[in-house]
Amino acid sequence: MEPLALDPLSPIAAPHRGAEEIRTNATYEALMWALARPGTIRTLPEPAMEAIAETLIDRECRVFSQNAALLSAIAATGATPGPAETADHAFLSLDGAAGLSVLSLLLPVGSHAYPDEGATVFAAARLGEGRRLRLSGPGIETTFDVTVGGLPDEVWAIRAARCVYPTGFELFLIDGDRVLGLPRSTTIEVL
Repeated sequence: MEPLALDPLSPIAAPHRGAEEIRTNATYEALMWALARPGTIRTLPEPAMEAIAETLIDRECRVFSQNAALLSAIAATGATPGPAETADHAFLSLDGAAGLSVLSLLLPVGSHAYPDEGATVFAAARLGEGRRLRLSGPGIETTFDVTVGGLPDEVWAIRAARCVYPTGFELFLIDGDRVLGLPRSTTIEVL
């Protein structure tokens, strides 16, 4: 049997991207741009932590979540939920003592040799209202002011103590379909 000859002039159809792939690509892009330009609020295609979990988490990730409903979405990715001390990704509620304890004592922050072992944290907040913060560092030309509500001031003190570059954790604040990224390299001054 002869091999099938392809006509070099005929167009080859590109694979069709489905709605799920388009949504996860847009979610990923919004998250990465939020980290690349700290302080700039990006729009997610869908207002749900489940969509973030679906986009970023796979079977090789260690995930901690305080949200029982989110654990089923995490399990669907093939990842195994585990303790905060080993988490690559953590979905926290930072408006209470339990979440603050996890953030201040348990989450990995990496080391100077392996800073990438620091966790990535996702938490709900109110963007555009509340405490005024002045950001500086990579991705910010001089300084950039933002307002974040729904979080106690302890969050910023904990972050300052635990994020001593290159160690620390990335922090994504989610408000519906809006996201603000705060990489470990960003300095935050509480105003």
